[in-house]
Order: sequence, then C-alpha cells, then structure tokens
Amino acid sequence: MQPLAKVYKRTIHYRNQTHKFGISQSVIQSMRFSENQLEESLKMPANNVNIISYDKFSLPSSSSDEETTDYKKIESSDDEGIQFVAQEDYRNCIRMNKQNEEAHFESLPNKSRHELFIRQCVDILLKEAVFEGTNRKNRLLNFRNPDELKKLFDFELSVHGSTHDELLGLLRDTITFSVKTGHPYFVNQLFSSLDPYGLVGQWLTDALNPSVYTYEVSPVFTLMEETVLREMRKIVGFKDGKGDGIFCPGGSISNGYGLSCARHKKFPDIKTKGLNSLPRLVLFTSEDAHYSIKKMASFQGVGSDNVYCIKTDRRGKMDILDLEAQIIKSIEEGAVPFMVSATSGTTVLGAFDPLNEIADICEKYGLWMHVDAAWGGGALMSQKYRKLLTGIERADSVTWNPHKLLTAPQQCSAFLLRHEGLLAEAHGLNAAYLFQKDKFYDTKYDTGDKHIQCGRRADVLKFWYMWKAKGTNGLVKHIERVFENAEYFTDLIRNRPGFEMVHPEPECTNICFWYIPKSLRDCKDNDNYKERLHRVAPAMKEKMMKEGTMMVTYQAQKGHPNFFRIVFQNSGLNRSDMEHLVQEFERLGSNL
Repeated sequence: MQPLAKVYKRTIHYRNQTHKFGISQSVIQSMRFSENQLEESLKMPANNVNIISYDKFSLPSSSSDEETTDYKKIESSDDEGIQFVAQEDYRNCIRMNKQNEEAHFESLPNKSRHELFIRQCVDILLKEAVFEGTNRKNRLLNFRNPDELKKLFDFELSVHGSTHDELLGLLRDTITFSVKTGHPYFVNQLFSSLDPYGLVGQWLTDALNPSVYTYEVSPVFTLMEETVLREMRKIVGFKDGKGDGIFCPGGSISNGYGLSCARHKKFPDIKTKGLNSLPRLVLFTSEDAHYSIKKMASFQGVGSDNVYCIKTDRRGKMDILDLEAQIIKSIEEGAVPFMVSATSGTTVLGAFDPLNEIADICEKYGLWMHVDAAWGGGALMSQKYRKLLTGIERADSVTWNPHKLLTAPQQCSAFLLRHEGLLAEAHGLNAAYLFQKDKFYDTKYDTGDKHIQCGRRADVLKFWYMWKAKGTNGLVKHIERVFENAEYFTDLIRNRPGFEMVHPEPECTNICFWYIPKSLRDCKDNDNYKERLHRVAPAMKEKMMKEGTMMVTYQAQKGHPNFFRIVFQNSGLNRSDMEHLVQEFERLGSNL
C-alpha cells in the first residue's frame, strides 16, 4: 500500500478546490505526520483550499478487513495519521491509493481490498458496455486488423501481477475493441441483444459459481432446471410436459445428444461394447442443416459419410420424396438407418422442414425423429407463429436455444426428450464419489449423471430470471415484435430499387437479399454479372466494419453469388430502425 501522504498530494493536485486537503509540500513528503506538523501546514494551505476540521484517525493497513469508511478516534498510537475535512475526501484519498494497489493472489473476496475495485468495474461495465455499447448513436465496433490490435492491446502475460488501476484500463480496452453484440444494429448472427434481466441472471450465475450435478451443491438450480425444462416440453407439445431434458453448452452439443440417444435407443449395447458391435449406421438431414449434425456424427464414430444430405426446395425445406428415396437406398446398401434430423429454422434461409411429413416417414421406417429448433424454437411461444413448427410434438427429441430468438445471454441451449430415463441409461455411470445412493435426501434430484459433462454451468438461471421478469406474455410479445420487424423490413426492400430478395417470402426473421449498386443494375445480361455481384457484399461488409455503423453477414449458397443475411431478434428495434438499416445499405453501396 502506498504511503497515504503521497496520495494526499495527488488528491490536491487533481481536486484543487474548496473542502479539500490543505497540506504543505514539506509535510506531504512524510509518510506520517504529527499534529504540530499539521498545524504548521494549515498556515500554508494549498490554493483555493479551505480547511474545515481535522481529527485523529488510524491508517488502515493493506491486510485489514476493516472498512475504509470507518473512522476510529484514538488517543495515541505510533500508527497515527490525520483525517481532515469530510469523510468523502478520505474516501477519495483511499480510492486513489487502492487503484495503485497490486492485485492479490488469494482467491477470496476481501471487502477492504476488493470492494472499491469491483464497484469501479461494475460502473465501467454499466456505462461503457451496457448503456454506451447499446446506444444507437455510438459505433458498435472499433475494428483493428490483428497486427494493429496486438500493438494497441496488452495481451501478454507476465510473471508479476497488475495494479487495480491497470486492470481497470484493461477492462476499458476490452470493451473498446470488442464488438457490441447488444447494439441494435448488430444484426449479423443468430444471437444478439443485451437483455437487462438476462444480464443480471448471468452476473448472479458467476457470483455464485455453481456446478449443477448434485442437489447438495446446487439445490436451487437443480429444481429451477426441472421447472424450466418441463415448461419448455409443454410448449413443444409433449403431453403434460413429461419426458426429460438438460441444458447444454450450445446447440451443437444438444444435437449431439440427439444422435447419442437415438443410437442408444436402437442399439443399447453401444454403451459397453462400442462401435465394433454395430452395423453401419446412417442418419439423414437436409443439405441446408447446421454443420453440427455432420460434425457430431464424425465425433461419435458414425462418420460424416454416413450422414445422407437430403435435397431441399427453393425455400430450403427438406424434400420428403428424396428423404424416403435415400432411406430405401441405405437399406439396399445393407446399412441401418436410425435417425432423421429435421430443422426448424435453417441457419441461412430460415426454412422450416415439414415436420408432420417427416414424422410419418420416421414412423414408417422406425426411425428416431430429432428436430433442430435451435434457431426457430422461439416461435413456439406465439400462437401466431408456432404453426411454422407444426408436428414438432411428434419428435423424439428437440434442440431449442433460448439464447437465439429469445435473446437470453449466451450460452443457453436446451435438449428436450420425450423418453424418460433414456439420458441416464445412455450416459450414466453412477460415480460413487458424486452420486451416492445413501444420501439423506431424495437422490433422484442428483441429475448430473445423465450428462456427458461433470462440471456444468447453471445456464438456466439467466433464462429463468428473464421469464420471471417478463412472464410468458412478455416472451410472446417479444417474439411477435421481432417477426413484425422482419416482415416490415421485407416489405421495405421487396420492390425497392437496388434490392433483390433471394426468396420473396422468408419464413423466419433472417432475411436474405442482394444489394445491387447502380453500376450493376443494367448489367444482368452480362457474362460477368454474377462475378461482379459476388464482390459487392464483401466490399460493403468491409466498409460497414471499418466505419462501425452496423454488422450484417453474407455468404454464397447453392450456386448463388454472395448475398446478405440480416437477422432480427432484438425486440427493442422498431420501424424507424428498419428504415435506417435500409438507408445504410444504400449509403454503403452508393459508390460501388
């Protein structure tokens, strides 16, 4: 801890005004000073400083747990100092002292050592990340190329620690150079927004730092998960909300659970005998499905070649005739088909596969039906839009990510199952050091054994807290506002010069289109038109990133040249924002 007197000097220099410290330069040189020295110093107050009063007080040591705002009157001590003027001045003094205090190695919050630092961090987060970071008037990113960012940002780790002041600077730098995904004009991915209630839930999760595997260490979160998962199963349409479910670290892992449960249901010996006990297995998904289906098939030993990709129509929906043809083909090859993974809300086009027709095929051939509704599952909240997922109630398993359309903070992904007990059958091992059966409470609440993880975050809390805050009706209003914004944006660009829809009637809130600069609008018959159009989106994306005005992604698909995909899920946007975004595309493409 720095000598307090040095801090007084700094305080005078910075806060040179009435009701501040008036200590002469000579006295400030000392780490300790007596009453006689102080009285002498009072004859020479700093400029514009009025001395009000002073009392004796004990200087807090760096190891003390005593609050710095408590002041002890003492008669005599070798460790004496002087408190002058108001308590707030003393706080300012201690604040500056603590900012230059080095971080301590002990992993335990200490009120004296850490409270001020944590409060300052929270103030910065609220001001710069939460409110300034979501202000329409501010840029949503301050882009720097990697080599430049390495020079501007202190990424390196060192043997010695940092001071609190340095850590506050790093906090600000992290915010400055990060993308503000809660900004209204971050419409780039299948996640966005900064929900205030979800944020508080996220902070509370980290403050409590739980691991949800046994009731004894996570009683609240165990029951909270069961409650939320049951409600989600009811919304999906599983009778009385019965079944099972877990929260997973992302939709890819949720889809992986679908594959694992489907395989175990058909071949339970896989758990003990492994892949050598199995015939060649084949699963089916659409050519527009999320890449995690192939990735999980590879990861779990099925093999990506044994994922048969089914053709889709112009809107991106699975072709049922091709699905059945591919199932028959796999049987003729001597393979064993075991699963169809349908998609409700594809990543790019936002298409919803025909679930009832897929369910009929699955029943006909005895296949597991999984629905990846990671993106589109939020539409289930609204009676108006849940028709997009008609038939999902017939699924064996469902992936649904509240961190997407419902804007819970990342990550928040649920795997929902109609089959009770199957998760534990497929994954449980009854580790004796965690899942003892002779505990004094009902051990059915020790739910962790059905997960492939051991340690696991309480991802449920932020979503539960949002749901409690807004109620189901609030979540319905959120979904309907988001779809209405997407529909209004679509209406704005459908017949607007310079815009061309990839598909004229998007089903979800991702809208795909080309922006065609004036220089290309009369060139559609030219041989190199597609090649030139292909370069437009990357050029506009570079400009929007460097200016920081908005973020919208682009991609090529199915032989199309690069097109934009704008994604809406922030219910804080309105029609004026839709109009602004359209105008921003026109501005960015005006000189191409």
